[in-house]
Amino acid sequence: MTAQVVTISSGKGGVGKTTAVANLAVALAADGRKVVCIDGDIGLRNLDVVMGLENRIVYDIVDVIEGRCKLRQAMIRDKHYPELYLIPAAQTRDKNAVSPSDMTRICNELRVDFDFVLIDSPAGIERGFRNAIAAADRVLVVTNPEVSAVRDADRVVGILEAEEKGTPSLIINRLNPALVKHNEMLSAEDVLDLLGIQLIGIVPEDEAVIVGSNRGMPVVTENRSRAGQAFRNIAKRLQGQTVPFMDLVPQGGLWQSLQRLAGRK
Repeated sequence: MTAQVVTISSGKGGVGKTTAVANLAVALAADGRKVVCIDGDIGLRNLDVVMGLENRIVYDIVDVIEGRCKLRQAMIRDKHYPELYLIPAAQTRDKNAVSPSDMTRICNELRVDFDFVLIDSPAGIERGFRNAIAAADRVLVVTNPEVSAVRDADRVVGILEAEEKGTPSLIINRLNPALVKHNEMLSAEDVLDLLGIQLIGIVPEDEAVIVGSNRGMPVVTENRSRAGQAFRNIAKRLQGQTVPFMDLVPQGGLWQSLQRLAGRK
């Protein structure tokens, strides 16, 4: 077994990156995959809260790096999925406590026991971001369909290509079809045209996402949620399956263009 290391990043904060990590992790675990999440946002950890594991933290990733515990001791097992784990970030240290080589070493140690290692990258392009992409086999960029978020995502895409991490895949989060229809929000096609990378998923606006995050129950566990279904579909695409995109905006011309831009003619 050799895990695929997937870093989930964004240029702008607040676009739903940590929520995406938690939901993809749960969806992969529900599909029978062995998954470990690493919170790479040193000093500002949140992944533990979204996964409902904040009260179970004893050690964190900096404790592992500085030799205060073994890697397994810092891994928190999920309450619902026995093959899903979290390695939390340190809350009281800064990003300089971890180096790219540290992250690579930890990921290499995890590769032998897991199918997927998901890294929650801090927003932006500074040290924490470079730590998070160091060991990545694949990078997913999360953006909202708004101009400032897309501009920042474009900067991240450029850096990833300069670092020879390959072309990332795109998750468009919190798309509101009603606003798109009234030209009050960028469409998915607009975002794809601006960024020029392959689409792996579109997650519609859904109030159940916030409710689930506050409860520590990722929305992917909610069968009636459209956002939950979108995250489940992305998880299947990560596993190499071909899954049609959800018809969020039932307009033939637009949707055919989306499928074409996503590489699914």
